[in-house]
Amino acid sequence: MSHASPTIDLTDRNIELGSTGGTSRVVCLLVGVVCLAAAFLLVLIGQMDWTSFWKAWLQNWFFILEISLGALFFVFIQHLTKAGWSTAIRRPAEVLASNLNWLWIGFIPFAVLLITGKAGHIFPWSDMEMLASHNPAEAHLVEGKLAYLNMPFFMIRAVIYFVVWAFFGTWFLKASLKQGRTDDSGPTRVMQKMACPAAILFGLTVTFAAFDWFMSLSPGWFSTMFGVYAFTGTATCGFSVLIITCILLQRNGVMINVITREHYQDMGKLMFGFGMVFWAYIGFSQYMLIWYANIPEETGWFLARQLGDWGWFSAWLLFGHFCIPFVFLISKHPKRDWKTLLLAACWLLFFGWFDVYWLVMPVIPHDLATFETYDAAVQAYASESTGIGHPVNWLLMVGMLGIFASATIARLRAHPLLCRKDPWLKDSLGFENF
Repeated sequence: MSHASPTIDLTDRNIELGSTGGTSRVVCLLVGVVCLAAAFLLVLIGQMDWTSFWKAWLQNWFFILEISLGALFFVFIQHLTKAGWSTAIRRPAEVLASNLNWLWIGFIPFAVLLITGKAGHIFPWSDMEMLASHNPAEAHLVEGKLAYLNMPFFMIRAVIYFVVWAFFGTWFLKASLKQGRTDDSGPTRVMQKMACPAAILFGLTVTFAAFDWFMSLSPGWFSTMFGVYAFTGTATCGFSVLIITCILLQRNGVMINVITREHYQDMGKLMFGFGMVFWAYIGFSQYMLIWYANIPEETGWFLARQLGDWGWFSAWLLFGHFCIPFVFLISKHPKRDWKTLLLAACWLLFFGWFDVYWLVMPVIPHDLATFETYDAAVQAYASESTGIGHPVNWLLMVGMLGIFASATIARLRAHPLLCRKDPWLKDSLGFENF
């Protein structure tokens, strides 16, 4: 029996938010500002030391940055592969990616700390005298890296990352809006050509940003796979938020019959493949190779994440980021139902945040090399706490998410939610999985 296709409304009332979301935007902004102010206040009254606070700031800021980077990856990969199915959902991704033109603001505190010479407790390589006094062995290793790990070059690289991300995040949105104003497919062809350099520069900048901002927190440690691991985090967070955004748009009465179960199934596949399975594959590969080689300079980083409460934290990351969602999402049916897909996206978004916390917050004990056995180190640091329950961590997360959500809602309201003149739109509206 054949079924009649639903009527697809491409008028403004279905593909523009209009006044919808105005209250939500203001509420998100207020919640964000209040939470960030409360976090600062708790530090000022001595509830958390400044070193821990700035590490928590780095963790939460990069978590937000990962959302927009993941959205940018989604945008250019669609143009790179000339995918037609994604046209109906590409505008929300373009809007999420366009936030890259202001997210650099979150890096300013670290620039100030580095320039003023007060970042040594966060980035040990920036104060070699202090590092040598606390850990001479690590300082000796870091001395060979100072051609790369020095403040001027570090800042130059950061500027390059932000310029590249802001350019592509803004450019793809503007080019898509230009396509929406003309029947000529020229803007789409230009975006397809631009996708190649975007992919190359994206890979390089994300990799070296991970080296700079995460790996250099423990400058004696190194892993050539770390950049790829950081990329999987952008896929986890970016695809999760794209799914959440599309569902919330439809629940607010727009994009009805434009985004269908077919699109949700494919977004679910991307989240499942890149944000979960690939994350587990890269994480295991990095862990297995380092642990098998058993080089002290490398294994110490993982050992620090097995001491005290960090052992349970690491186990929960494995089960929460991979094992549980793998079983839940492996069938196509949860991906095709918006309720179950929304649950999965929120779950994985939280574990994307959880993962960045696991990367940033642990500290490798300076006396780790003095223990003769693994068990001796475990016993000595049995009381090591993750500190995840501290309210500042959660206030920073909610605060930054609130401000990010407010900015995203404002941009969604400012532009049509669909490129009506995209040459691939017809293919996208009629898309079906096989």
